[in-house]
Parts: sequence; C-alpha cells; structure tokens
Amino acid sequence: MKRMVSGIKPTGNLTLGNYIGAIKQFVELNKNYESFIFVADLHAITLPQEPKILKEKIKEIVGIYLACGLDSNDTYIFIQSENIYHTLVSWILECNSYMGEMSRMTQYKDLASKEKNITTGIFTYPILMASDILIYDADVVPTGIDQKQHIELTRNIAIRFNNRYGDTFKVPDEVIPEFGSKIMNLQNPLDKMGKSDDNPKGNIYLLDDLKQVRKKIMSAVTDSDNTIKYDLDKKPGISNLITIYSSLTNKSIKKIEDEFKNSNYGDFKSKVADEVIKLLEDIQSKYNNIINSNIIDETLDKGLIKSEKIAKEKAYQLLNKLGLGRY
Repeated sequence: MKRMVSGIKPTGNLTLGNYIGAIKQFVELNKNYESFIFVADLHAITLPQEPKILKEKIKEIVGIYLACGLDSNDTYIFIQSENIYHTLVSWILECNSYMGEMSRMTQYKDLASKEKNITTGIFTYPILMASDILIYDADVVPTGIDQKQHIELTRNIAIRFNNRYGDTFKVPDEVIPEFGSKIMNLQNPLDKMGKSDDNPKGNIYLLDDLKQVRKKIMSAVTDSDNTIKYDLDKKPGISNLITIYSSLTNKSIKKIEDEFKNSNYGDFKSKVADEVIKLLEDIQSKYNNIINSNIIDETLDKGLIKSEKIAKEKAYQLLNKLGLGRY
C-alpha cells in the first residue's frame, strides 16, 4: 500500500483554513494510503513558544485530528519529538544539502527580511521537513501551495542522496488541492487565514464559539456589487466565501453561482454560516468526547510504535551507507 505523510505545527488555534486545506485532505487520502500524520512540535520551536501552552496545543491537535475523522484504527498519529530518528536523519540530510539552496527558500527570506535575529532552526527547517517525509519513504505529501518549494527541495535532496549513495529514498510527490488550498482571512481576503494571526475576527477557529462563527461570517468583508460571482481579482471577499461553501458542500462554483443568482450577500453569508456551523458542531462534539479520554494516549502510543519502527530501519540504513557507527 502506498504511503502518505504530513503534519501540522501545534501553534496558535487551528482554523477552518487548516481543515479545508489540510485535514480534509488527510481524511480523504487516508482511504487509499497508509497514513502517517504527526504533530510537528519540533518545527514549532523554531520560534519562541511558551512550554505550558505548547504542551496543551500538542494534545489539542491530536484531539482535532481524531474529531475531524482521522481514524486511529487505520492512521498512525504521533508526536514528532517523540521519534528521535527524525532529528538524526535531519542531521545526515543537512550534511548533504547546501547553503545556497537553503538561502533561496522564500519562507526563510521572508522571515529574515522582517526579523534581525532569527534562529538557525528557521534556516534548516526545510531539511527537518525533508527528514519527516523521506524517513518513511512517503509516496505523497498533502500540503498547501505555500509549502510547494519545500517539497521540491525534499525531492532534490532525495535524488542527490540516491545518486551519491545508491537507491535509498523514495522521491515523493506533493498533493495540493486544486481548490481550497488557501482560505483567506474574512476581514482581509488578500491575506491567508492564519492560526497565529493577530486578527482573530477574520479567522474561524475549529473550536470557536458557534455564535461567534456566525457573527464573523455575517460581517465578512465583501464588495458593493452584491452579486454572488467568483472573481478573485475583483471580488476576493465573496470569492473566498464561495470557496468555503464549495469545499464544504462539494458543489461546483458554477452551481453555486446559479443557485444564488437571485440572492444578496446577506442571504449567501447565512448559508455559508449554516454549513460551517454544521461542520464545527460535529467536530466540537467529537472533540469534547475525545480530549479527556484514553483515546489520545492510545492513539499516540500506537502511532509512535509503528512510526519509530520504520524510522529506525531507515536511519540505520543511512548510517550504514555513510560508514557511521560501530564497524
């Protein structure tokens, strides 16, 4: 069976954008792939984190994974830092990567232009990400468009290593949704809906109060045209709401435009709110039943045992190929 690997950082509060752009993909792909989904807590500490809050967020994200439909019976969910082989393999990959290619990473360049003192972890972040993927011989990596460059780097590292040391890594493909990969902020539809955003009124969090969810959607920024039509350039706000509605109902843009051709923005926003609230009610109900149960630890124990076995085998294969360790 082919294998899928992906993860989300336990920082901030997971949003509707995280669900549509990532978790929904995980659930759908899980039907056809052996799935390894992790909590990327090592990636989180490339920026300062409050330890107590980070611990809470790690548990929260596992609960959300399960509440969103990732079945612990056929998905291996684990915490990145509990599997020590990720960092071992990352170091080996760092020694087979180059400063030039790392300095071209757009996320690094963006942060470096804004902050005077950034950690080396920010610079090497994409190599740890490559390790997360290559250590499991992943066939596919569901990801957002903003991570595409990092997946391309992962592929390049794998190909280079294979050429130098012989066939070692499977070269993965990214899976980016054709539609809904980037959900935008409701108050500023030119910016992505972010879980660590300073503008919470524009974000819909998966554990938000449902009355607040409706209020946020009804007050979403649109335009003065009052026509339900998809046009990212001229109507980014309403286009974002159409994207959300389409992603949750599986209706095409054309069908939505036809369905609401005689409706105003208020009517459409109300329908979008209905769909979002229906989804979040289900997620929150399941989450509340899961979060303080034994299911969390049982899921993580199972995921760690399986992931560690595979990662250890790959790590020792690398050590042998490089001539490392005891004769």
